[in-house]
Amino acid sequence: MKSGLLAAALWLLCGCAGTRAATGPGETAIPESTGAAVAVVDAFQAALQAGDIDRAAGYLDPGVVIMEGGSAENSRDEYLAVHAPADARFLKTVRITPNRRTARVEGNLAWVASLSEFEFEKEGQVAFVDSAETMVLRRDAAGWKIVHIHWSSHE
Repeated sequence: MKSGLLAAALWLLCGCAGTRAATGPGETAIPESTGAAVAVVDAFQAALQAGDIDRAAGYLDPGVVIMEGGSAENSRDEYLAVHAPADARFLKTVRITPNRRTARVEGNLAWVASLSEFEFEKEGQVAFVDSAETMVLRRDAAGWKIVHIHWSSHE
């Protein structure tokens, strides 16, 4: 099952699910069909930014894999215990400026890729970080759940 999900996610990320609209900085390519999946991604981020870890947990599949900085949490419980509190503390201090987003749905899988700029204070100075985020979601009878997150960033 996991290898099938990974293969489907890679297929979607490679663009094999259809053509992508060309977009420039600050633009999005969000088909109407992706609205519910994108709403889950936004609600997850809003919950973390508000420090509401319990609400954020509700958007994650129990088997979610979250990759960042060369390491991974391999379940919702591991992420909530290890990394989520630090993410929430950090996100409370950040002003996020969305730059570009694309999303696609294929059957019961969706992916949402977002580029943003984070502005925050670091050592008494204003700092800027470019952030890239990809989330893969799976739909079941209860709705969309996040099954994979990959975060990367650079200053």
